[in-house]
Amino acid sequence: MNLFRSEEHVRNWQGYDPTSDEGILALKDLVRVFSGNLFRKRLDPDYVSRSPEYIMELLSTMSEIGKERPFWKP
Repeated sequence: MNLFRSEEHVRNWQGYDPTSDEGILALKDLVRVFSGNLFRKRLDPDYVSRSPEYIMELLSTMSEIGKERPFWKP
């Protein structure tokens, strides 16, 4: 994961690949994704049994922030 100041900085980076545009997320969206139960509840004793629920929550979040293309599918 690389963090950049702006999308412009991403696109000016020498390692930038135009086919990876779908992978660019704003910081607020990145925080939202990693604040979900899939990441927050990893130490809960029922994590594995509830992981399908958490994955559905993650997919819903990704849809809400507009990241639904195959790049983001598990």
